[in-house]
Amino acid sequence: MKYTLRKALKSDMPKVLNLIRELATFEKEPRAVVIDVNDLEKDGYGKNPLFKCMVAEANKKIIGIALMYYRYSTWKGKVLHLEDLIVNHKYRGNGIGAALLNEVVKFGKNEGVKRITWEVLDWNTPAIEFYKNRGVTIMDEWKVVHLTEQGIDNYLAKIDENI
Repeated sequence: MKYTLRKALKSDMPKVLNLIRELATFEKEPRAVVIDVNDLEKDGYGKNPLFKCMVAEANKKIIGIALMYYRYSTWKGKVLHLEDLIVNHKYRGNGIGAALLNEVVKFGKNEGVKRITWEVLDWNTPAIEFYKNRGVTIMDEWKVVHLTEQGIDNYLAKIDENI
């Protein structure tokens, strides 16, 4: 299969959002996506972009994305976080995910990051094997901690109660 990789354009964000929604459905969270195209355009292409995105394209159709942003490690310094690596289910198995991941790693190296991080669901065996086959370290002893929007409100309410 012939495809190209390139930096995402602002005009690509509707198609990027479609892939994000596809991933949410795959991860059994179809209603969890609350962002819209305007959010992606503003957050990725405003004065201070919050993320960078690469796309895989075939026949003028976006079939995969890698969305990433910088973090800072108090131990290592500049870190790149890969938020999502998504390939449309119809195109998986054609090397597109590997090509996108390769580009993320090259980008990180060129940017001088000390580490590249991402998460994978413990039940997503194909993704885990995909990453293991590339020699990455999957750190089972670390737990991802999330505070949702509602959780933030509850947390702050508890602080207020204790004042």
